[in-house]
This record gives sequence, structure tokens and C-alpha cells, in this order.
Amino acid sequence: MVKQGRPQRGMVRILLGILMVLLGVWALEYRMQWDITQNGRNSLSQASVDLLQKLDGPVQVTAYATAQDPQLGDVRGMIRNFIAVYQRIKPDLTLDFIDPAEQPQLAHEAGVKLNGELVVRYHQRSARLTAINEQAFTNTLLRLARTHEKRLLALSGHGERKLDGIAQRDLGDFGSRLEAIGFNSEAFNFADEADIPRDTSVLLIASPQIDLLEGEIDQLLDYLARGGNLLWLADVGALHGLLPLAERLGIVFTPGVIVDPQAKRLRAPPGFALGTLYGRHAVTENFDYLTVFPFARQLILEHNREWFGSVLVEAAPQGWVETGEISDEVSFDADSDVAGPVSVAVALSRIVDDREQRVIVVGNGHFLANSHLGNGGNLDFGINMLNWLAGDEALIAIQPSATVDSRLVLSEWALTVMVGVFLVALPLAFLASGILVGWYRKRR
Repeated sequence: MVKQGRPQRGMVRILLGILMVLLGVWALEYRMQWDITQNGRNSLSQASVDLLQKLDGPVQVTAYATAQDPQLGDVRGMIRNFIAVYQRIKPDLTLDFIDPAEQPQLAHEAGVKLNGELVVRYHQRSARLTAINEQAFTNTLLRLARTHEKRLLALSGHGERKLDGIAQRDLGDFGSRLEAIGFNSEAFNFADEADIPRDTSVLLIASPQIDLLEGEIDQLLDYLARGGNLLWLADVGALHGLLPLAERLGIVFTPGVIVDPQAKRLRAPPGFALGTLYGRHAVTENFDYLTVFPFARQLILEHNREWFGSVLVEAAPQGWVETGEISDEVSFDADSDVAGPVSVAVALSRIVDDREQRVIVVGNGHFLANSHLGNGGNLDFGINMLNWLAGDEALIAIQPSATVDSRLVLSEWALTVMVGVFLVALPLAFLASGILVGWYRKRR
């Protein structure tokens, strides 16, 4: 057997030392992590990552938190761990701590009232944040990233869906999300103001229920002529005086309701259509979510030299436009129905006074209503539309990573079996085995 000489052992030690140093340097330079939680809940979503990469300057976060909280414990540690996830993507995002108990004057000047409250600053703009989660923090960055506040006016006075309404048909939940990302929304009634304000970023017409007056139509056409941006949600049925607006845009609304057999196979009610085909547009770029349009109508873009138009969403590729009555037994009639896929939403744009004017028309208002906003990617699609209309297509919609439901729900029979096994059968089995072992030992 050949023994290893001292020079060889010394060389091995040197090589091991060099390897350890290299591993140490590599560990300092590169960090790797794996998120094994359901749905990657402890990692940033791709939407948050994209937003951080688009912010072109430093972000300063000041946390007004004590070292320890009687109820929450190590508040600073929680904040530090939360911000560290963002700092790995954006190194120039800094975090500073101020103890509100030791420096109450600074906390008062910042308007801070809660222990653990954050103040986020970006490009001389600031916002306070009380909730520490990805959705709240990224929405705060979205608000600060906007160059100026966006004014969204919602036409009212004709039974339209309300952006602050709580009824099932209203858009209150959607309006709250828009406010969270920097839109200033308010109702507009021609009875209160004769003209639509010129600082309006987007005008919303959400499914009026009664006819608009002729003078109101003239004001809408004037708003369109001077380059105003518009989002029009048109449900099935009459246009209530808005036909001149449709003609000006070059859009034809066909009668009937879109029927989608695929939605029926997913146990959706009759008249629900799934948006699965998306056009090439800034609104739908990298958008691969399913959208759900209840009782939607078809839109057809006519050839128009004035506007550049594109289809945003097509639904029901295996369905059709049903012109008859909707029921569970509805079927395609080649003589009267229109075969799918069916266009549901279209985008229009043109240049007015050296500025791009943007319009989106959707043959459905239900998909953004409180009762249906949570279906599929409806919320993301709605926010993307408003961002594009307001000229902020670089900003994206952020949704929190939802944890898969991990609750264990047991039937009464299963609970009875578990009680019988663990509380009765197993103790009796252990008792019987003990008696048997004792009896066996006595016999020996």
C-alpha cells in the first residue's frame, strides 16, 4: 500500500482551501432560492418583477416601526424580509427605519399613525402604506410611477353601471381597484355640467338603460372629435341613442347573444362566453388568461380610413351568435345564427392634434360587474384596458398570488370513522396487546 507523502497532503489541503474560498466568494455574489409554497406565494409575481425593472430611478422606503411590538412581535424583521424580496430585483430600492416612539415628531410630520407604517418615495412623489403584502406594495409603486393623476369620468344619469356602486350589476369593485392604482374616478352628468372637462383622461359609458338626449349625443360626439379617450361598454339590446357614436367609430352591433358550448361544458350558465383568442395589441400583450363574458354581443369593425382598428378579444370559437331565445337546449341554426369565433372587444386609435386618441368598445358590461369581476382574468383585462386608454400601457395589472385551497373538509361519516379508529379501536388494540404480552411472559 502506497502512503501519501507530506507534499501530496499539503497540496490537497491547499486545493481544498482554494475551493472553500471560491465557494465563499460565489455564495456572496450569487443567491439562489426556491419557493415551495403553493402557487409560489412567497415569491414576487412576474407582473411585480416587470414593474420593478421598468422603474427608472431609486425607490426609498421608510418604515416607522419600533424594534418590538407587544402584539406583532418583530415588526422590523417582517418588514426587512418583505422588502428584501423587492431589493433582489431592484438593488436601488432602499429601506430605512425610524422609531416613532423615539422620534414622534418625524412620525407626526409624515402623517404616520400606525406602528409598521411605510412611506414610499419615488421621483419626488410619496405614498403611505399600512398593509404589507405584494398587492398593496406594488399598487403603491404603480400609483407613484404614473406621471400625473388620471381622471376617469363615468357618464351617469341614464341608469349606467356605477363605478362606486355596490349592486351586483355595478362596477364598485372595479372602481376600487382603479383608485388603488392611481385613477381618480367620478360620476359625470350632463345635467350638472354642459361640457365634458378637457382634462378628462378617459370617459366611461357603461351600459345606459334609457335614451340619451340629442344634446347629450352632440356633446359626446364633440368630445370624440377633439380627441377624447373613450371606454364604451354596450350590453345586449338597444343602444339608447348612441347609434351616431357607433357610426362615427365605424362599429356595427349585431343582434343576438353569444353562445359558447365550451363554457357550458365547464358548467357555466347558458349565454356565458369564454374569451380565448386575443389580438396583437398592447392591451393583450403577454395576456394568456381566460376571460368570461356573460350575455355578450358581437361587434363588427367596418373598414374606416379615419380609425386604425383591431380586435382585442374573440370568444366562442366553437360557438355562435344566437338570435333566438337562450335556454339550456339552445342549438346552432345555420339559417339565422352567426358561427364563431365572435369578436367581443375592439380597440380604435387615430392621431388628433399630434396626439394619439384611443377608444375601446366592448359588447358587454357584465364582465366588469361586481358579480362577475372575479371570473378568470376579467379584472386584469379591465385594468389593462384603462392603462392603455390613459396612455400608461407600460404599467401592468398586479394580482396577488392566491394560495390553493388547502382546507380538509370531512363528511360526518369520515369523522365517525376517524373517531372510532383513533379514540376507540387503537386504544383497545394497545390494551389488548399489553394484556397478551403480559400473559405470554407469565406462561414462560
